[in-house]
Amino acid sequence: MVAFQGNPGSYGEIAALNAGAGSGLLVRETRGYPTFHEVARAVESGEADYGVLPVENSLMGAIHQSTDLLTETELHVTGEVVVRVSHCLMALPGVELSDIRKVLSQQPALDQCTVLIRKHGWQPVAKHDTAGSARDILERGARDEAAIASRRAAELHGLNILQREVEDEPFNFTRFMVLGRHEPAESDAPHKTSLLFAVRHTPGFLLETLSELRGLNLSRIESRPRRDRAWSYLIYLDIEGKATDPQVALALAGVLRKASYAKVIGSYPAALEPVS
Repeated sequence: MVAFQGNPGSYGEIAALNAGAGSGLLVRETRGYPTFHEVARAVESGEADYGVLPVENSLMGAIHQSTDLLTETELHVTGEVVVRVSHCLMALPGVELSDIRKVLSQQPALDQCTVLIRKHGWQPVAKHDTAGSARDILERGARDEAAIASRRAAELHGLNILQREVEDEPFNFTRFMVLGRHEPAESDAPHKTSLLFAVRHTPGFLLETLSELRGLNLSRIESRPRRDRAWSYLIYLDIEGKATDPQVALALAGVLRKASYAKVIGSYPAALEPVS
């Protein structure tokens, strides 16, 4: 079973359904949980075999809740899924655009569809998640409201899609990490290695540490405040390549020697194509 945050029909569920892409994992069941922490706890306890957490969106940037959670768990990143986020505007059957007064969705989705919302002068209403907004409209029989969610959410909840691809920008993707209790099986697929580390607050020492990675391709680099120490930061890196590749292994050893704290959170098959 693969755990995700949200309700059936959410982009998290789409990621969970595709959690085995590229690794041979067959997903037979998924289950939604209210929070990212509960997703991680479900995997840690064995209630779920794997979990998916969103870590970044191509328009909105990093999802810090997930990044911070990776420092608190002993789970391994076993893979990644990139989901094409294509928002649909949906309402109860028979409802037309002229009937709508409010539009419901998760705040990031509302932020990604501002052109449509402003054009019609609708009142945006932030809800817990996208698919939950669709379910909420169905349960209340609200005929002056619409939801912004995935096509799958409309199908699951029997809503009529009024417009497709209502996001402001077409290059909207969310990257999910797949978490498990064990390291992924060996494969020849292209890999990424993800690392968190902190260094002493000494002039030039961060640059000196990063120089250990010269010659490698970094697909993401970000700093995050440490949760256990004021004005101290963690550096998050995604490196293209396996942790066991000679050049990557040598670079990681160099970083580990210099860092005051370091954690390789996973070396895993990279997502080659987005899913939808």
